[in-house]
Amino acid sequence: MAWENPFKEMANSKPLFLTIYATVLIGIVFSSVYVFSAIYSSPNSTFSLSIAPSASSDKTAEPSVQASNFSHRQVDDVSIPVKPQLRSKLLKPIWKVPPVGSKMPDLETFKLSKELVQERVTDNIVVVTFGNYAFMDFILTWVKHLTDMGVENLLVGAMDTKLLEALYWKGVPAFDMGSHMSTVDVGWGSPTFHKMGREKVVLIDSILPYGFELLMCDTDMVWLKNPLPYIARFPEADVLTSTDQVVPTVTDDRLDLWQEVGAAYNIGIFHWRATESAKKLAREWKEMILADDKIWDQNGFNELVRRQLGPSVDDDSGLVYAYDGNLKLGLLPASIFCSGHTYFVQAMFQHLRLEAYAVHTTFQYAGTEGKRHRLREGMVFYDPPEYYNPPGGLLTFKPSIPKNLLLDGEHTIDTHFTLVNYQMKQIRTALAVASVLNRTLVMPPLWCRLDRLWFGHPGILPGSLTRPPFVCPLDHVFEINVMLKEMANEEFGPGINIREYSLFENPSMPQEVKKSWLDVHLCQEGSPGCQVNSTSQSGVLKFPKHSTEETLKTAFSKFKDVKVIQFSSMQDAFDRFTDKTREEQFRNRVKRYVGIWCCVENHTPGHIYYDMYWDEKPGWKAAPPNSTEDDHPPW
Repeated sequence: MAWENPFKEMANSKPLFLTIYATVLIGIVFSSVYVFSAIYSSPNSTFSLSIAPSASSDKTAEPSVQASNFSHRQVDDVSIPVKPQLRSKLLKPIWKVPPVGSKMPDLETFKLSKELVQERVTDNIVVVTFGNYAFMDFILTWVKHLTDMGVENLLVGAMDTKLLEALYWKGVPAFDMGSHMSTVDVGWGSPTFHKMGREKVVLIDSILPYGFELLMCDTDMVWLKNPLPYIARFPEADVLTSTDQVVPTVTDDRLDLWQEVGAAYNIGIFHWRATESAKKLAREWKEMILADDKIWDQNGFNELVRRQLGPSVDDDSGLVYAYDGNLKLGLLPASIFCSGHTYFVQAMFQHLRLEAYAVHTTFQYAGTEGKRHRLREGMVFYDPPEYYNPPGGLLTFKPSIPKNLLLDGEHTIDTHFTLVNYQMKQIRTALAVASVLNRTLVMPPLWCRLDRLWFGHPGILPGSLTRPPFVCPLDHVFEINVMLKEMANEEFGPGINIREYSLFENPSMPQEVKKSWLDVHLCQEGSPGCQVNSTSQSGVLKFPKHSTEETLKTAFSKFKDVKVIQFSSMQDAFDRFTDKTREEQFRNRVKRYVGIWCCVENHTPGHIYYDMYWDEKPGWKAAPPNSTEDDHPPW
């Protein structure tokens, strides 16, 4: 689970092919067939995402290999309910904002109760997430994905009144968890993070006695396909849970084979039925974690559920008796209820020709900012329009990778670092150019030969569907949380904003931005037509290699109104900063932008530091620190 950032207005309203047939019988509303896409809302609905400016104001690699591990923006065309859905008479439309001039009801109105939950129930099930104000953009993204699928039987638990009020004024159904939580990002693993986990367990134990089914979700996940028809296939299950499994146990959409799942059961996505066994588990789980605040909620769940595991409930369903021998447990397939590894690294669902239902941003390395960036790379995060049209404009470039670095030889630590370092040097130059021109850099797709984890491994996990080389998430190499945080100008110079590599593929990218485009072709100074102010009739600017800061500023001063500048290459595009202090500030900043690769097997420490200036150190070699004394970044 993870949680960041305050918020600015985003109107994101696009067509959704939606047919609703409503029949009113004895005051109970039945709504039947929804035909919908996975992303866009009805033209009559308005989605407004408020996001304040963050620390971030956040085309193709050569050779021409697939520049992404997965298909984006899947359309759900098979999960259409075949029976009417029993809906609450009180189910109010989501995104319908309160009337102008109205007042927010008293906080008591938002207190969790059976009546409040009943208002959001359809077919006796409610979908719930929770969080604090720091994660409002995650929460609104979560809500919008569901409502775009026609799923409106949802509720959001607000852990602070600031979030509760913000959701109310956006027309998102919410309740007060009474947590009195801080409104800022608490950080994974912190005491407050664990407090949030305990609140989740208390919440589950509170809702189940109401008699409703509960699909409980963390806010750092998104739904890609309506999960309710899938869950309905297992009416005998007391609990269905996602897992951290990284090796497929099935090749279709059946439940994962419980006998072969050795990874932890992940409580970021799980479904509970209000059976006696499920309520007993929730009650004991709550008592366990409240008695000892050192127990992580997920570890406690795993300990209890695995107390007894087996035998299978039957030959067909995939369910297993667990916990007390009576609880019927099912393990959601990791191929389609995806972790951050099976989705962003393996693209397991794509290899198996399946449709992913969900992605949970686990298996990542840059905190909340890294989670947000991964969802943006996957084009499943909702940002306001200004995110795509930042002040100063965008800078992008075409990365160049020789075929031998990408494809030849074995996939080893040496070949991995040679490949990454080659790309890193181009990105370093691009960061310098972006800094000089005061533009936001669109990061290129980053190719890797080896996976990254937090323990020793052979490079690619045996049995996984990771196929090197692959486009790895940016947080595999770069410390996105460092790149986006405020740093002292005196020591590090001005900040450099970034965007994800898939930005121009995103349907939310305005055409007006894409049409305001300048191509820059690097040339050898002194060659015909290679002059600072030489622009061809086709609108291509020829620009000399090895240019200085002043040359860049002079040449591009007349293109300040151009929204996108694309360099044909970043190799040898920039020579130096004019001011030595500015050069030192830049170096101090970008040295901190890269992290570690992890980890060499049977070696302590086992991680290897990336070095932004590896090329300035003759004989540089990728190797872990020799001792704990040597274990520090290269700056």
